[in-house]
Amino acid sequence: MKKFGCLSLLMLLLITANAQYASLYPTGWFTGMKWNKVQVMVKGEYEGFKKEKVRINYPGVQLQKIHQFENGKYLALDLVIAANAKPGNVRIEFINGAKSHAVQWPLKARRSGIGKNFAQGISSKDFVYLLMPDRFSNGNISNDKVAGYRDTVVNRKDPIKRHGGDLEGVVNKLDYLKDLGVTAIWMTPVLENDMPLESEQAGMMAGYHGYWFTNHYAVDKRLGGDEGYRKMIAAAHARGIKIIQDAVYNHVGIEHWFYKDAPAKDWINQWKDYTNTNHREEAILATNGNTADKKIMLDGWFVPHLPDINQRNPYVANFLIQHALWTVEEFGIDGWRVDTYKYCDEQFLNNINAALEKEFPSITIFGEAVANTVAGSAYFTQNNMQSAFKHNAQGTTDFPLSYAMMEAVNKPAGWTDGVNKLYMTLAQDLLYKAPEKNCIFFDNHDMERFVSVIGEDYNKYKMGMNLLFTMRGIPQLYYGTEVWMKNFKNPNDGMVRLDFSGGFTGDAENKFLASGRNKREQEAFEYVKKLANFRKSSSALQTGKIMQWLPKDGVYIYFRYDQQQTVLTIMNTSDKSRAINLGDYAERTAGFNGSINILNNEKQGRLFSVEPGGSMVLLLQ
Repeated sequence: MKKFGCLSLLMLLLITANAQYASLYPTGWFTGMKWNKVQVMVKGEYEGFKKEKVRINYPGVQLQKIHQFENGKYLALDLVIAANAKPGNVRIEFINGAKSHAVQWPLKARRSGIGKNFAQGISSKDFVYLLMPDRFSNGNISNDKVAGYRDTVVNRKDPIKRHGGDLEGVVNKLDYLKDLGVTAIWMTPVLENDMPLESEQAGMMAGYHGYWFTNHYAVDKRLGGDEGYRKMIAAAHARGIKIIQDAVYNHVGIEHWFYKDAPAKDWINQWKDYTNTNHREEAILATNGNTADKKIMLDGWFVPHLPDINQRNPYVANFLIQHALWTVEEFGIDGWRVDTYKYCDEQFLNNINAALEKEFPSITIFGEAVANTVAGSAYFTQNNMQSAFKHNAQGTTDFPLSYAMMEAVNKPAGWTDGVNKLYMTLAQDLLYKAPEKNCIFFDNHDMERFVSVIGEDYNKYKMGMNLLFTMRGIPQLYYGTEVWMKNFKNPNDGMVRLDFSGGFTGDAENKFLASGRNKREQEAFEYVKKLANFRKSSSALQTGKIMQWLPKDGVYIYFRYDQQQTVLTIMNTSDKSRAINLGDYAERTAGFNGSINILNNEKQGRLFSVEPGGSMVLLLQ
């Protein structure tokens, strides 16, 4: 019996490395990182977990400090990883009296090829294609419903439920995108959204769009999980296509432990009574504003099921920064689009951007700031304004220019309307340090579709695409616009997020193939393809300067130019044919005898006309 008792004691002391005794965030780290002081959040399964002792015995990894929280399930471990630490599994022991458990914390070797094979960044040389994985293509029907998730509804007839698209479906369509001329894919978020159907204005809505995070360190299994994401990124990179990940720092889904079981209450912005954000960026940037408006703007919630994160909490900030760094290294993405950028703590935004750029010098970040004015948009980037706070973001989603381009295409010219609105907006580029780093677009998943807004007018479509692919900035096209997808947000956002026909089993038509498109859809596709692929070889459109002329009689003209090339874009928004004389623009046309239309290869002399509602993209010769 005595021998048996000794064996029992030994069993109690035995460290069972395979047992997941606690959850660790980040789930692992990497050797040779500049960010070598890692704060690991540990989530235990019982209230007294924070009293457990912690022991680490791994060469090159030092446990510097242990933090406790008001919620007894949590600890935070400050680890220092030495430059000479080797890859392997760091055994972190949790000791409670005579019992001891261990969790393996992987320390991996870094990827090779920073800035070349991954973390390449997105620039004005790229053409970004925005897609929603759930609505683009379903490559694996077996993951449509995954046991254990709160939402297992798949109903393609309901625009606000899940439809089953996934990352394997994206892989299947990469050759289509490459043929179109796409060089970068921005997908709506792929992280786990283990949320039930939630009541919104549209009805009982699913988190199919991806913006309701419940676990930062897991890719949603209905999209293919972590391995599916790795395979998709590798397949895209093999075709020369970059990947932009969509980040959300502002909020989480209400089922996330940040809210349901937070280490402390101040991980989430708290209000006595539910308080919605006012959505007004002016409350932040105004020198004559007040603190109450600013607090509501930054700390107010979007909707009751999206708790607003407090990035001023240093533990929260570390969690989010480390997750961003881990993601780039773990999956090999190339850039970030940051959702709801203007609603986040300003210093936190600068800190996370700086950390990413220090670790990955070529990485790029553009924040979503739905701003009402150019000044409001420029405020959230590196700018030339004398503002109280200076942001360090490289670029933004350029909403003021988007609105102006749409107005130029869709409204008659007036003193401040139509093409004059575009001219005025572009003239304010002086507020940005680098306006060419802004992402430009006509529509996205939150906006009514371009084709519908222009009244399904093909001349306006061509005019808009000419603008998108020749204007300064990084052009972004919303999925399906190239095949004439249309709709308004009536009765809900799901109507502008419908499935790409041909991406799902049983679709009557396949718009991914020329044989499945009607005449107009094929014309639209070929038009975008020609512009996008010309842009790939055009130094003037990729990195050249821009010079615009004051609109006259509804005609708007601007040049993109460098030492090698000059490209002229013309919009005639009037109802009359207009004569063009290159001599009127001698500052840019001196030395050129004529031009060639890049879309139909027709040659033009120095004198020609543009038909009513017509537009041209000309390469000067």
